[in-house]
Amino acid sequence: MEDRTALLSVYYKDGIIEFAKALVALGWKILASGGTAKHLLAAGVPVRDIGEIVGEPILGHRVVTLSREIHAGLLARELAEDEAELARLGLPRIGLVCVDLYPLKEEIAKLGSTRESVIEKTDVGGPTMLHSGAKGERIVVCDSPDRTRVIDWLKAGCPEERAFIDQLDAKADAVVADYCLTSACYRSGGRFDGVVGELTSECKYGENPQQAPAGLFASIGNEDPLSLANFKTVEGDLPSFINWTDIDRMLLTMTHLAAAFAVNGNGDVPYIAIAVKHGNPCGVGVSGLHPIDAIKKMVSGDTRAIHGGWVMANFLIGAVLAQLLRSFLMPGEQKRLLDGVVAPGFDHESKEILARKHGKCRVVVNPALDSLGLNSLDSEPRRRPVRGGFLRQPNYTFVLDFSDTQLERFGEPHPVKLQDLLIAWAIGSTSNSNTITLVKDLQLIGNGVGQQDRVGCCELAIKRATDAGHEIRGAVAYSDSFFPFQDGPEVLAKAGVTAILASSGSVKDAEIKEFCKAKGIALLMIPDKIGRGFFGH
Repeated sequence: MEDRTALLSVYYKDGIIEFAKALVALGWKILASGGTAKHLLAAGVPVRDIGEIVGEPILGHRVVTLSREIHAGLLARELAEDEAELARLGLPRIGLVCVDLYPLKEEIAKLGSTRESVIEKTDVGGPTMLHSGAKGERIVVCDSPDRTRVIDWLKAGCPEERAFIDQLDAKADAVVADYCLTSACYRSGGRFDGVVGELTSECKYGENPQQAPAGLFASIGNEDPLSLANFKTVEGDLPSFINWTDIDRMLLTMTHLAAAFAVNGNGDVPYIAIAVKHGNPCGVGVSGLHPIDAIKKMVSGDTRAIHGGWVMANFLIGAVLAQLLRSFLMPGEQKRLLDGVVAPGFDHESKEILARKHGKCRVVVNPALDSLGLNSLDSEPRRRPVRGGFLRQPNYTFVLDFSDTQLERFGEPHPVKLQDLLIAWAIGSTSNSNTITLVKDLQLIGNGVGQQDRVGCCELAIKRATDAGHEIRGAVAYSDSFFPFQDGPEVLAKAGVTAILASSGSVKDAEIKEFCKAKGIALLMIPDKIGRGFFGH
């Protein structure tokens, strides 16, 4: 039976004329819904309006494609009885359906949207046609970039037909699932939730080699330029599960640093270089002068921990910078081993310098890292898998602002120390809590992360700074929550810390303030309920 009837019904008309003309040139007949049909007819495309088959639209055009005539054409099997019935009813067998959906997510996010406007923008006919087309094993196009792929495939003679159509049909079902989930989340006020993702990158392995297969999935419809799916490996092996988590962690720290400098300065974001090992920053360098300075500060932060780690920069990496990453502070002719470097871009020579045998240094690119600012923070809810489900919470979007009237100041740090406190806050609030972070001269010198008691964090941060050969005297410290006792500040004061940023809310706050005043330590405090920086439990 003739299978070359294409059903087109799109909300966004861009490109649909070209797609329809290409189909006509390949011998397809075009069937279209009212608005799409008028658009195609105006462009001279021969088209049959769906109304000729299903009759006049009813309920103010709310019921058009939700008609048995349309779904018979999509669901008819390649059986003699189905073909005979379609012929008797005078209905075409629809072999291709191209549909996009009403912009539900956009309407929900739109300022001033209402329950009524959201329901009005909730598509029913579109998802139903996609699902019927997928069940009927038709060529289903629900994503405009796939139109070119389909035309090229048709011109090539439909190679590997079953696999190609299955891929399109599965995508259509995923898009419908995500659309229905969006409606359920909205209508339930958050009682229902979830994510529909698409595999964008296979992982070399999981957290451990035996945890395979593993993969990176992108949320359907996500348009965030800093989504991990937009980080492309241009040199080296596939990143592992841990590699991707390290990239995500570096990105959290990087975007919080950029946002903090944007808020507390004139909007300019300095050069930033970050090193991460097993999910926590072990080196951070910031410079308003030159990327070389940022990289040197980052590398010298902890030359031991950076070995085998990952690096992220918000600037292009050329040969000179790549050589610094491999050789700075390395003895003799030895080269530093890095598992990966992430930046807005690399030149050919830098990729060769960074390369390791068997692709063990991954070179990863995302041009969006070159233009970070306040709007670069991730505002999507954070979900964490737990047995039998997941936890959900709003993302951490607090940005330290020194002009905040809720920020109490007991003593005034030097302006340079304020920048150090910004850096310490961004690092500490994106490191595994409990955390104490030490920064000096725009450089991370010690990060005491993941301890069960706060004085232990202080001791660990000081140990790491001392082990790395840093002079702590004159450094600043950030605590990701309040000090429950005076012992933490005592350890920091003894090491020579001159300024502390912490939250308030402890019954010992008054004692902490008096102690810092007596020791000449500038103390800045933000209420715990506003600025606590716990992360990564």
